[in-house]
Amino acid sequence: MKKRGRGVGCMWYGVGNTGLPNPAAAFVEVLGDTSVNLMVGCADIGQGSSTVMAQIAAETLGLSYENIHVTWADTAVTPEGGATSASRQTFISGNAVKNACLDAMGELKRTAAEKLEVPEEDLIFRDRMIYSAKDESKKMTYPELMGAMKYYGRLAVGAGYYNPKTTYLNPADMSGVPYEVYSYATTICEVDVDTETGEVDVLKVVSAHDVGTPINETMVEGQIEGGVAMGEGFVLFENIEVDGKTGAIKNPIFSKYIIPSNMDVPEIYPVVVSSEGDAGPFGAKGVGEPALIPMIPAVTAAVEDAIGCRFTHLPIFPKDIVAAVKAKEAEEAAK
Repeated sequence: MKKRGRGVGCMWYGVGNTGLPNPAAAFVEVLGDTSVNLMVGCADIGQGSSTVMAQIAAETLGLSYENIHVTWADTAVTPEGGATSASRQTFISGNAVKNACLDAMGELKRTAAEKLEVPEEDLIFRDRMIYSAKDESKKMTYPELMGAMKYYGRLAVGAGYYNPKTTYLNPADMSGVPYEVYSYATTICEVDVDTETGEVDVLKVVSAHDVGTPINETMVEGQIEGGVAMGEGFVLFENIEVDGKTGAIKNPIFSKYIIPSNMDVPEIYPVVVSSEGDAGPFGAKGVGEPALIPMIPAVTAAVEDAIGCRFTHLPIFPKDIVAAVKAKEAEEAAK
């Protein structure tokens, strides 16, 4: 018999290292043809941080994404970026990139202000144009600005870094400020459980995440979808078998360590929630681990809701479900 269940998982997640300094830096150079060399230490391991860094630089400088050339995680030329972990790179390296671009804009603003005869604080850099916020007739193109920079013998180079505003935790009571910003999420999951075979079919998942201001909404949705699939695997499939005597992993290949396939992934409805007022670049926060975390309790709760049995270990294999159902039926029969 198949029984349907629904579960909800919620989480809040501190972005960055817990109560420790974890700075990142960036270098930037705006060239005469309006292309930009951006150097960052953060390693892009598939999450798309290099794309995000380019977008942050383009938005700050008032240029196009296509103008930004990113060199990343090359210890010969890039500055410290810290680990790609703790969902920290968009927030911390992103702020470093923004600060480096603002540094480079010092000479750009000085030159544009002189050419347009307006105060620097009135200048707007947007869509490869520079103009006065008070009089849009006073404007120039970015190529014109870089021509003026060349004429005056000026260079637009910048360096910036960012370290989250945290404090060390008090070892006596663990008080302190462990994180500067937090991400929040709620995931709702619907499953069918076959009480005879123990098979679980994850049907639909709605996963809503507060990411501050999404720098790239499509990539945020992709990370949510990936986190949902990973969470499903954590609860229903994945189990590391370790030799008790040697400590060696007994199932180090995917024919023995089972992860979800495309046939297992449910309908996923990612919901990107924007919020304001956070310290990230343009208000952005992390969504790496948060994409995974709430899916785990949501699937577990949905299975429990379907069959009325409580599980205190993961993963939940079909044999565990069959055993729990039989134990419940025996207990009810004995009453």
